[in-house]
Amino acid sequence: MPLPVVAIIGRPNVGKSTLFNRLVGKRLALVDDQPGVTRDRREGEANLLGLDFTIFDTAGFEDEDAATLPGRMRMQTQAAVEMADVALFMIDARAGITPLDEEIARWLRSADGTVVLVANKAEGRAGENGVLESLALGFGDPVQMSAEHGEGVADLFDALRPYVEREDEPVEEEGEYDPENAPLKLAIVGRPNAGKSTLINRFLGEDRLITGPEAGITRDSIAVDWQWTAADGRVRDVRLIDTAGMRKKARVQEKLEKLSVADALHAIDFAEVVVLLLDGTRGLELQDIKIADRVLQEGRALVIALNKWDVAEHASSLFNGVKGALDEGLAQAKGVPLLTVSAATGKGLDVLMQAAFDTRESWSKRVSTGQLNRWFDRALEANPPPAPGGKRIKMRYITQNNTRPPSFVLFGTRVDQLPESYKRYLVNGIRKEFGFGAVPVRLNMRAPKNPFDHSK
Repeated sequence: MPLPVVAIIGRPNVGKSTLFNRLVGKRLALVDDQPGVTRDRREGEANLLGLDFTIFDTAGFEDEDAATLPGRMRMQTQAAVEMADVALFMIDARAGITPLDEEIARWLRSADGTVVLVANKAEGRAGENGVLESLALGFGDPVQMSAEHGEGVADLFDALRPYVEREDEPVEEEGEYDPENAPLKLAIVGRPNAGKSTLINRFLGEDRLITGPEAGITRDSIAVDWQWTAADGRVRDVRLIDTAGMRKKARVQEKLEKLSVADALHAIDFAEVVVLLLDGTRGLELQDIKIADRVLQEGRALVIALNKWDVAEHASSLFNGVKGALDEGLAQAKGVPLLTVSAATGKGLDVLMQAAFDTRESWSKRVSTGQLNRWFDRALEANPPPAPGGKRIKMRYITQNNTRPPSFVLFGTRVDQLPESYKRYLVNGIRKEFGFGAVPVRLNMRAPKNPFDHSK
């Protein structure tokens, strides 16, 4: 099913290409103060806070003979509008309405299509008069924004959503990241001498990394490519990353160890799933909680493994104690997978790898805006938001704006006053309803811009 089409039109130099670049997330269209840089219509795949659509950047609309270059450029613009489900008619709020703006407005009204008026360069007081003048064009209140600085993006989402939102499941586009087939970037972290290098050697079936009873043998983060054969016979590509042991910050004195720890933290940043390896003979320590919290703060998917389980004493009580302490210490992601393994014997390693792949799948999951808002309506009905100071918090809708980690944006008025307990209620509901498990879930709040607020 093809994506909805949005065309940006307007006279030269109002900021069309700047908005195009922002929506596609790349600097595809040339931008310059000189008018007329864009000539052909340029096509790109846009994502606006979870809304996916095809976007056309067009040449500045000029009233010239069709045989001239400006005239042929206008023909390209007209063709783009005819193909579009909605046209973004952009004006320069600082310059105000010009005769050419009025000419474009007359043409758009005769074209009988859906038009959303966008007042660009509306930041600050300089654009107020232009915004007021634009009401005379006959397209209602404009979306006030700054394409250059990203202001007003939430309001643009609000205006476009009725025309480009799709109720079906998100369709993976060609060339998009595919978690089913891409190599798993798996970092092994933990305190010194937890058995990280031994674990990777057991995976590889060879002594690829130096191991021994001395703590701190590993200094650099070492990446090794490997293939794991799952229980169903499927061969999966994995990039294993061994890291230096991370001690308490107060104990790290030598410059070399500081560099090693920094390298390990860098490895966490670029991993997809992080396995925190605990020493089953020592149990859980505060440093383990700090490492786990750092992984979750960075938005990485986390799996925790108790190593040396073949020699651990009082195994059942140890496991239950560690699990309870993790649930208390990692309140932001209760239920992180906790597994028992033995790097020395190979026990539990296939279960660990399957958990890592399953966790990455949850971490990469995307939910359609339609599905989210059907759940959102039920969640609000079951537990309405509070009214601090007697003022009602009105929450309008929610969308997923990113994956890896899954991130969501909630739109409404006074949403910045939502208590943390209610935010946790929503996050926990998202986890349960859509199967995100214990991966990090981020929820951000957006309120529509107040045109009468000049405090910023």
